Amino acid sequence: MADDELNRVIEELCNSKAEEFRLIGYEHITGKEIWDCVNDKYAKSGQPELHQMVNDILSLKVTKFMNYMTLSAFKGNPF
Repeated sequence: MADDELNRVIEELCNSKAEEFRLIGYEHITGKEIWDCVNDKYAKSGQPELHQMVNDILSLKVTKFMNYMTLSAFKGNPF
């Protein structure tokens, strides 16, 4: 799979997950924030296989995402 196509697929998945979160009341979440949260897990280990990235995006829970956002705010990262 070409890099452009891979990026497009991942972006669509993240946008889909953000839309799922919006449906349950988290209205200001973006696909980029979803990717930042999932990608933070790969900072030390590097990029995993495609199936693992897809699983990590689709199985992301609101609580894990909100914990990531809280820690980011404490670290001074704007969101």
